[in-house]
Amino acid sequence: MNPTTYLVTGGAGFIGSHLTDALLAQGHTVVVLDNLTTGRAENLEQARQNPRFRFVHGSVLDQLLVDELVRHCDTVVHLAAAVGVRLIVERPLQSFTTNIRGTETVIEAAHRHRRRVLVASTSEIYGKNSSGPLAENSERILGSTSVARWSYSTAKAVDEILAFAYHRELNLPTIVVRLFNTVGPRQSPAYGMVVPRLVRQAVHGEPLTVHGDGKQRRCFAYVADVVDALLRLLAHPDAVGKVFNIGTNEETTIAALAARVIARTASDSEIRLIPYHQVYGEGFEDMERRVPDTERIRALTGWRPQHTLDDILDATIAEARVERVAVPT
Repeated sequence: MNPTTYLVTGGAGFIGSHLTDALLAQGHTVVVLDNLTTGRAENLEQARQNPRFRFVHGSVLDQLLVDELVRHCDTVVHLAAAVGVRLIVERPLQSFTTNIRGTETVIEAAHRHRRRVLVASTSEIYGKNSSGPLAENSERILGSTSVARWSYSTAKAVDEILAFAYHRELNLPTIVVRLFNTVGPRQSPAYGMVVPRLVRQAVHGEPLTVHGDGKQRRCFAYVADVVDALLRLLAHPDAVGKVFNIGTNEETTIAALAARVIARTASDSEIRLIPYHQVYGEGFEDMERRVPDTERIRALTGWRPQHTLDDILDATIAEARVERVAVPT
């Protein structure tokens, strides 16, 4: 890619900060917009050393600010969103409005200034569809609108619809990506993120809390692989106007994941099953299986995940141990 200027919304977050580092490493200029609600300033310590980096503390809901930043960039990567099952369940109204209005503000600004925009969506789009692997055209199966869990899926679906509509009707160059359980260093254990939570429990000798019966199956992609996928799509002109799954097909049950964490940390911790209602309240719904079909991005860009689940766990364990030494308990 030729050097260009990127605006990364949510760039102080887990994925956003890794993408920012990668774009800077490629010689690009990066402006990060983040209100630091869930993002962390320390995630950008490496980026701050680069003269081609700029941080703006603000919200994607601020229309004037977003318009000004988009006007001075070439490409927008819209990652800012309310994320994490716990956050969605505990603050559904804030999460719903932030996700929809924020994306609308960013896309409208991109349209005014004719900027390319990549919109990050989620595997939650598929709802309770537990068949698999899930392709980009697989059916969405959602529960009742009274269940907070599905408000997130609905909000991200609206985001996607906006991106597709602006592309088809107004010729805005948009790309949509659906991320499947991205994990790795800098990911907070807060808001229901299972891998960093289990790893930190094991490192601290606490019981590993598995929600539900532990039989639910998930796939976990390493953040470096996900960033590689994003870079490939941003560099490929034929990605415009399409949606892509990004994830791995290495499946595990959450109970098996907990056991794997215990083994790789050599922890004496026990595994404790916690009913969903004790964690998220009554009426919480989950899906049995979620695995992506990533043939579309593979066919277009040649992308394949390079890291195994054990690689991911080892990196997360190493980070948790450094944190524990830095902040003794």
